[in-house]
Amino acid sequence: MILPLGRWAIREACRQAREWHEVCPDGPYPNVSVNLSAKQVEHPDLIEEVAEALRETGLTPGALELEITESVLMEDTASTIATLRRLKDLGVELSIDDFGTGYSSLSYLKRFPVDYLKIDRSIVEGIERDPKNAAVVEAAITLAHALGEKVIAEGVQTEEQLERLRQMGCDLAQGHHFSEPLPSEAALEVFREAARKEPDGYPT
Repeated sequence: MILPLGRWAIREACRQAREWHEVCPDGPYPNVSVNLSAKQVEHPDLIEEVAEALRETGLTPGALELEITESVLMEDTASTIATLRRLKDLGVELSIDDFGTGYSSLSYLKRFPVDYLKIDRSIVEGIERDPKNAAVVEAAITLAHALGEKVIAEGVQTEEQLERLRQMGCDLAQGHHFSEPLPSEAALEVFREAARKEPDGYPT
């Protein structure tokens, strides 16, 4: 069922993001992220399915972010790189999810045309008190920036963690410190409030 479910998830995410953009025409415009499974990345129809979802919903391609885990990236490197490049040609953004939990070869990592590295929550956890975790996160941020990519820290739970990430130069963060998971209607209210407080975009 992963292929039809994956198609539905991409289309529904695009539809929902487009709806949010229409309700908040003056911005800020939230991106929406969708995880891709290994089966989807391997499937020859993936590119057309993403293109069709963007066409049907009218979503700006740059507002869609597709996430692929390290393990998926390493399964068939040449084929995966070709698929990622075709997705990039559509204008969507790409991220490596759960970075730090797999076994990426650094020699291959530089070849993947991705926009973001998402540092796994298991590494982010404890950075305010564990020097080893902090060192790994800082190294990942340095690596990503050297490759021209931005960094998203997952699983941020406290203000202390967020402040430590800011000191390290982390670009973005997500986690329960900002919000619990929300239904779409409640998320829309968050976006409206952000637009009122930050008319030029979300606070960093």
